[in-house]
Amino acid sequence: MEQRLESLACYRHRIIVTSTFSVQPPSEISFEGYEVRCLQRRLLMETLAKELPSGFIRFSSKVVSIEESGLFKRVHLADGTILRTKVLIGCDGVNSVVAKWLGLQKPVFTGRSAIRGLANFKDGHGFAPKFWLFVGKGIRSGLLPCDDETVYWFLTWIPASKEEELEDDPVKLKEFAITKLKDTPDEMKYVVEKTSLDCFVSSPLRYRRPWELLWGNISKGNVCVAGDALHPMTPDLGQGGCSAMEDGVILARCLAEALPKPGEDIKEKANEEEEHKRIEMGLKKFAQERRWRSFDLITTAYIVGYIQQNNGKMMNFFRDKFLSRFLYWLLLKKANFDCGKLN
Repeated sequence: MEQRLESLACYRHRIIVTSTFSVQPPSEISFEGYEVRCLQRRLLMETLAKELPSGFIRFSSKVVSIEESGLFKRVHLADGTILRTKVLIGCDGVNSVVAKWLGLQKPVFTGRSAIRGLANFKDGHGFAPKFWLFVGKGIRSGLLPCDDETVYWFLTWIPASKEEELEDDPVKLKEFAITKLKDTPDEMKYVVEKTSLDCFVSSPLRYRRPWELLWGNISKGNVCVAGDALHPMTPDLGQGGCSAMEDGVILARCLAEALPKPGEDIKEKANEEEEHKRIEMGLKKFAQERRWRSFDLITTAYIVGYIQQNNGKMMNFFRDKFLSRFLYWLLLKKANFDCGKLN
């Protein structure tokens, strides 16, 4: 699977940072020693799904409520289905019902919004395998090739109340994005112009207050959360999906010792209770391992985004003059995390 995923996303060698605030030349930083790729979420999900038996995943299943059922949990879905499970792992996103059941607060709005898109070039886009980033004047934007024909781009800004209606109108979104990008190079505007309307996505940026992870419940009994349900963060480190995969590896390791091995059948109530305790301890171990990593990523992403998008003259000057290389060293350092292997 590793080789398959690598083939879907080209390796990028450098990041080029350009300030739209000052007249300083672009800062080019090498990724030497690090492996940096941009992988489309759809392709990642399809590749992972192919590793599982057919029919193993139930798609488009919205959780409505959760109730106790002895040592089990009963999960009620929007279509009326009720699932009875001995382990409940909430990977149900930013608006997680499972996180709410655990007592975690709803993620809060950062005061920033984002527009993202994928531009497809059938004859090739011609961009080098680099990450272009533009910061300044309250705008953060960038583009990076996914492969030879697809370019991912993004734009974050601080919205006014009248701009909230843009989210559901792709025509207005495209016009708005091009207007906001007026100080960026022509290549950036060209990629946005080449993006079809059905490839525009807009959303407010929300995050979980990091201190909540220090005293909140990441797990309780045979229930836990992972992915965006656990650590919703701003996209400024590009680690949202990556950290979710870290969760998956560590969670699988922690549960492997608790669940029955293939061929085992636990029938006696005493054995079921013992298994339940082992599951609970496995989820507690997962929560302990992921608590500080999640805290670190959420906090760092928020600070990096705040500095890069700040519109103050002093902050702009300080960022462009002294902080540029440090911020991107920080980005690589946080991404270079070893979560171990599955045995």
